[in-house]
Amino acid sequence: MSVRRARRIPDHGHQGPDERWMASYLDMVTVLMCMFIVMFAMSSVDEQKFEALRASLATGFGAEASAEIDVSEGVIIPPELLDEAGEGFLDIAVPAADPQPTAAELEYFGLDDLRARLQGALDTQGLGDAATFTIDDRGLTIGLVSAETFFATNSDQLSDKARAVLDAVGGVLATDQHQISVEGHADHRPPYAPFADNWQLSTARATGVLGYLVDARSVGAERITSVGYGSSRPIAQGDSEQALATNRRVDIVVLSDADEEVRALLPQMSAVDAAR
Repeated sequence: MSVRRARRIPDHGHQGPDERWMASYLDMVTVLMCMFIVMFAMSSVDEQKFEALRASLATGFGAEASAEIDVSEGVIIPPELLDEAGEGFLDIAVPAADPQPTAAELEYFGLDDLRARLQGALDTQGLGDAATFTIDDRGLTIGLVSAETFFATNSDQLSDKARAVLDAVGGVLATDQHQISVEGHADHRPPYAPFADNWQLSTARATGVLGYLVDARSVGAERITSVGYGSSRPIAQGDSEQALATNRRVDIVVLSDADEEVRALLPQMSAVDAAR
């Protein structure tokens, strides 16, 4: 009896490399793309656009229901961003960026900051009421209140309080870079020896303040000058002791180096600031 040989059945299985991994790879790439889109949207400073994209992604992933699609842009629009006709985005007012400060504002802010530092130095020494401050078209004027406090009658010698005040303000002025004008004034009464007139008296007082600031407080000599105005620029009228003492004064003027057009705006800005 012959034995019947078994017939071989050909194997028709897949002979190439296994590519089933591509399905998982494509899913991973899709997830990464969505993640980077969200990260890009979060990096945008436009809050309105971010909210629109967030709502769109949420709707696209099934988190929100939406009945409208902007097919021209390919963005799903949530209902709250549609106009009344349902045909697009509502007009959204985007806040304007903060305007840049003008040259006059920058100059005023700089002088006002210097004023605050000078006042702080005086307050620290318990001398907060020993000076007045005015910002005008010349710059910042430091008025030494009541020259009687700083100088004896018919004298250009600094009092102890005058030195204390100049110590406080001089430390701040020494670190500043503006030009400084020290301006002496006198009341209308004629002086006596050793001064021939009020011009000499007011000039001697201004020079005394200048010398103290330069020698004792290291204010740069190249950026400071002194001048005497005699009794030609009174700021108080009458012959009362208060009026006379007010006119016997020394002003330290920190001169603005801005253009004339800019300086012309400083008094108005100072008035607005004082009214707040």
